[in-house]
Amino acid sequence: MALEEYKRKRRFEETPEPPPKLEKKSSHRFVVQKHRATRLHYDFRLEMEGVLKSWAVPKGPSLDPADKRLAMQVEDHPVSYFDFEGIIPEGNYGAGTVMVWDLGTWQPLSPVPVNGKYVPGTEAEASAMLAKGDLKFRLKGKRLKGDFALVRMHSRRPGSKGTEWLLIKKHDEYEVPGYDIEQYDTSVLTKRTMAEIGGDVSSAEWKSDRPASRGTLKALWLAKAVAKLDQKQSTKASPQRPQRNTEGKNREEQTAKAVAKLDQKQRTSASPQRPQGNTEEKKTRKAKLRAS
Repeated sequence: MALEEYKRKRRFEETPEPPPKLEKKSSHRFVVQKHRATRLHYDFRLEMEGVLKSWAVPKGPSLDPADKRLAMQVEDHPVSYFDFEGIIPEGNYGAGTVMVWDLGTWQPLSPVPVNGKYVPGTEAEASAMLAKGDLKFRLKGKRLKGDFALVRMHSRRPGSKGTEWLLIKKHDEYEVPGYDIEQYDTSVLTKRTMAEIGGDVSSAEWKSDRPASRGTLKALWLAKAVAKLDQKQSTKASPQRPQRNTEGKNREEQTAKAVAKLDQKQRTSASPQRPQGNTEEKKTRKAKLRAS
């Protein structure tokens, strides 16, 4: 890959990344940059053919030969990218924080072992191995040391561009079974963490263990709904005062009225009644008196 692709993806008036420049001479340096972009990954770069040949390694390199790390080959980067550490502004390609996780020198290994061991190779052998898809090399870094291989995967998935490689640690005295890349969380250049490089504002976006907060609710209806829900939950949580039994009280009053009415009726029935005279007899007596 040439630097045209690197240039096409970037707006150098907005990003602090170095502009493209093809170097005439390579120094066989390597760098691993921890990059928190859309997803956290590690960029593995080898200085070769005047550029930094680059691979994005999602899980990062490992010193355990049992780990076969997927490495996606990306566009070549300029050699001046070697010590880039900082923030790629939002809205730019690869926006996020970049840390120099490891750096050092590398040496190509001959594809033909001698007495079962790999021996230093030449620049021409390195270019041929890269083109073939089986590049063997030795690292001398601050954290990564020993023999490695980058092997292109031949079994391509549907839609694959053929950029899938595997980064593999070879068996040697530097291998570390069960290697944990997370044990190193600072820059080898500045000793800063990703949060310190990114600054307080950026690093706060990456913390997932902070207590959740609603923040300011811009929609008035939503704010009212939330306030109503909070009030309802608060009412449920507060102790309830016992309410008087109105129904029982009414029933007692009705019973008392019925009893009083019954007593009144019984008293009326028990009192002596005055005998009432025969109306017909009275009329007869009055008629006789008129006739006499």
